[in-house]
Amino acid sequence: MTQRLRIAHVAPPFERVPPLGYGGTERIVHGLVTELDRRGHEVTTFASGDSVVPGRHIETVPFALRPQGYTGDSLPYMQLTMQLLLARIDEFDIVHSHLEWLSLLLARVSPIPVVSTFHGRLDLPWADDLLADPPAGLVAISKNQASTHPDVPWAGVIYNGLRLNDAPFGRNRSDALCFVGRVAVEKGIVEAMEVAKAAGRPLRIAAKIGPVGPEKDYNDAVFQPALKEAGNDIEFLGELSQADRDQLFAESYATLMPGSWPEPFGLVAIEALACGTPIIARRAGALPEIIRDGVDGFFGDDVVAMAFKVDKVAELDRQEIRESVIDRFSVERMTDGYEAIYRRMLASRGGGGRPPIAVMDEDAAIAAGIRGGDPTGAISRALPRTERNGTPEMARRC
Repeated sequence: MTQRLRIAHVAPPFERVPPLGYGGTERIVHGLVTELDRRGHEVTTFASGDSVVPGRHIETVPFALRPQGYTGDSLPYMQLTMQLLLARIDEFDIVHSHLEWLSLLLARVSPIPVVSTFHGRLDLPWADDLLADPPAGLVAISKNQASTHPDVPWAGVIYNGLRLNDAPFGRNRSDALCFVGRVAVEKGIVEAMEVAKAAGRPLRIAAKIGPVGPEKDYNDAVFQPALKEAGNDIEFLGELSQADRDQLFAESYATLMPGSWPEPFGLVAIEALACGTPIIARRAGALPEIIRDGVDGFFGDDVVAMAFKVDKVAELDRQEIRESVIDRFSVERMTDGYEAIYRRMLASRGGGGRPPIAVMDEDAAIAAGIRGGDPTGAISRALPRTERNGTPEMARRC
């Protein structure tokens, strides 16, 4: 029998798990907890009350903050999330934190091992000091991301994975290009418009607009005027659901990723490739670890070079592109990597936490009260927050 681990996954409170629209971290959390639950682990997800996750769900806020329009200080809500976890830390064998830099603090105060995945950029002004004496269990999501701190003893580099098999594969495509992401200068959204214009092709844009700060300023001062000037050749679709985003990929001739910022990973890339849609991108961040130049698409150093590559997309094998990315970036491969790290960290501490329980067959598990119900009374002793087993109801706004 394989060992069943009690794993706490801790998500930020800003988007539901999975997100309805934009939200890369939350998509990864959902895919990972779903696969871990399928493998028989006892998974508890700390996330917003409108999240829909398998296993046990502990609410951190009634509703995800960003869709509710919250733009205030995020730190108190992140601290609350940590407190909710620490109040019941003895119920778990290991914690998997997705709280970015606060994961470092959590790992230092937790009495059990903490795996900390960094989903964002690490080349930041404060990073060297915070990572000078790092705790164990740090995970990067690409070699490029890890390379910004080569002295960190990384527990591993684990590429993000998604369940991509169901992605639509379009055989009858338009001649339009597409851009999916955020309206932000570093994402290269205006450059995408310039590439499309230079290539003589229409462009469809699905992008989230930030409600405050630099992203809102960029939208108002740069993107909207450029969009107006472009006329009918550019169609702005706003922020799309996952299903609508996938359909956009499947209908498009190619996807543009002309941003110059160092992508820590690039979920848009694997989503597009799973639909058989090649990518034309700037060689930045982790994209060369995903996109095989001349196979999955093409790299260009500037707008002119990227526009020149557009017509060459017709030479690529879309079916092979799809099959390769589904194999290389599956949720199963990602989960294999994290399982190995969980067990290695527990072994280094002599097992850590409580002894793991053995996986039983379904009938025996139901008879023992492990699947469903509350045989130990642990759920009834929850903090005064809404907690549900399985699919949550909508939490009432306080």
